[in-house]
Amino acid sequence: MTRFLFFCLAASLFIYGCNSDSKNKSAASGDSLEAAKTKSASKKNIVFFGNSLTAGYGLDDPSLAFAGLIQKRIDSLGLAYKVINAGVSGETTAGGNSRIDWLLKQPLDVFILELGGNDGLRGIPVSETKKNLQSILDKVKAKYPDAKLILAGMQIPPNMGQEYTSQFRMLYADIAKTNHVQLIPFLLEGVGGEPKLNLPDGIHPNVAGHKIVAENVWSILKDQL
Repeated sequence: MTRFLFFCLAASLFIYGCNSDSKNKSAASGDSLEAAKTKSASKKNIVFFGNSLTAGYGLDDPSLAFAGLIQKRIDSLGLAYKVINAGVSGETTAGGNSRIDWLLKQPLDVFILELGGNDGLRGIPVSETKKNLQSILDKVKAKYPDAKLILAGMQIPPNMGQEYTSQFRMLYADIAKTNHVQLIPFLLEGVGGEPKLNLPDGIHPNVAGHKIVAENVWSILKDQL
């Protein structure tokens, strides 16, 4: 009888210990999840708003595009920023101007505007491209006046004529100066026109090309963080 009572008591203690351990693990797991949520919520948002260049067109893994590489750089430095890739292949400045209102429903702290390349390739009047880019910046500033703004400059081949090509190149510097925003002079510096750094279409960077583009962006972005 005594032995039976001993086993009952031992079993009760074992069950209590398991339940207690389970509760402790559950509580710890809940605390960890809550901490992860808090950490994520405390991060500031960097939005890359662009076309296929930002989206990583043609890459097997879109995270290897320059925006994804910027996130990896930020993580390696322990900076509290989250990159949001808002690139859409084929986007023009007109399309971006229509889309920006929806995007601004989420908070942002740094805004990188990368649009206009498709306008240039289609020969859209420079004045129209300039108006759309200005409108996008105005909407961002109105919604988030404290956000840091960066404009990615673009250049195009002289297919549309020297005058158009020159005007197109200059419009980015003009907009950056007018709005007092940081300018990446030419997003594809060191990549554009280099076959080994681009996909077979000769327009979109390959993995190696995106690494260089990421450095072009980081050289301007790092001082804003």
